[in-house]
Amino acid sequence: MSTPDLAPRRTIGGVVAIWVLAAVLGVAVGVFVPAPWRAQWSTLALGVCIIFAFAVQLWYGRSQAFIQRVAASVLGALIVLGLLTAGFGLAMLLAG
Repeated sequence: MSTPDLAPRRTIGGVVAIWVLAAVLGVAVGVFVPAPWRAQWSTLALGVCIIFAFAVQLWYGRSQAFIQRVAASVLGALIVLGLLTAGFGLAMLLAG
């Protein structure tokens, strides 16, 4: 039987790291991808965030609240990418 961690690592950093990754990917998609292809690339960016969310949470090695941490990571990434995509869409409409 394994012994419990006396001072377990904080897990909020892994969740926030995925949100930052989503922001970086969202800005990269908005800047480098032509407007007609942004929706498809934003979906691909969300897929990358999902894979990295699983990888980061598995790297922590803690089974307690694993699903909640992955869900928080993915939901945050979805919100960040949605806001960035909406912002770039509004900017495109206002520009002409």
